[in-house]
Amino acid sequence: MSRRQRLRPGVYLVGAGPGDPELITVRGLEYLRRADAIIYDDLVSPRLLKHARLEAELIHIGRRHTGEHLSQAAVNELMVARYRRGRAVVRLKGGDPLIFGRGGEELSALAEAGVPFEVVPGVSAALAAAAQAGIPLTDRRCASVVSFVTAHQGDGNARGVDWQALARLKGTLAVFMGARRLGAVVRRLLSAGRSPEEPAAIVASATTPDEKIVLARLGDLDRLAEAAKITAPALALIGPVVGLRAAAPACAGTAVEEDGL
Repeated sequence: MSRRQRLRPGVYLVGAGPGDPELITVRGLEYLRRADAIIYDDLVSPRLLKHARLEAELIHIGRRHTGEHLSQAAVNELMVARYRRGRAVVRLKGGDPLIFGRGGEELSALAEAGVPFEVVPGVSAALAAAAQAGIPLTDRRCASVVSFVTAHQGDGNARGVDWQALARLKGTLAVFMGARRLGAVVRRLLSAGRSPEEPAAIVASATTPDEKIVLARLGDLDRLAEAAKITAPALALIGPVVGLRAAAPACAGTAVEEDGL
């Protein structure tokens, strides 16, 4: 897209990536620079917003679990209202907009309102957290399946997850939004048949200067994560691939705690 072209009015769901502002896509950054309005949440790096036009309207909607935020219905109405004013709206979402980010709900609302939209994929937290930790999500020696699961469901819990099925897959399990419910997730997996000796990790604030990685056996993961003061945003990785973690020194700004893996 030529830098002199104006974005057409519509809504652009753009994945901001996992935290490091340099991990946004080229297209996502270009749309950000051309937008009339940018609707963003707390998982978006403030450094990305510096690329916005001076005239662009910046709308912070929150979204952190413990903080104030607009309801999803209000966000949907906001996107539609700005479009109807003739605006090109970037809905900037952490990670990839269609992986546990309510992006599907937003697309449904836009389609129902007759609003044209485009989705710009982003680097998912699962991919980034594993890569930063030196953990391959797949490996032909031990993991041909990767499962993404959220520790939170629409009703605020993970009762809808089939933990028995996840235990039988024996591949890699990536648990989103697991910091506050890690203990419950670990108990469910152990009860479903995963071994307490299975390698596991939790990565907090992946790709940012505050990144912290805890490596442990599954049975000890929640206890050691609590001891390390792991807080959201955090993603847990469980499976044999964690035991294949490349034995390289941690990069600057990354704290790694290991428990015999």
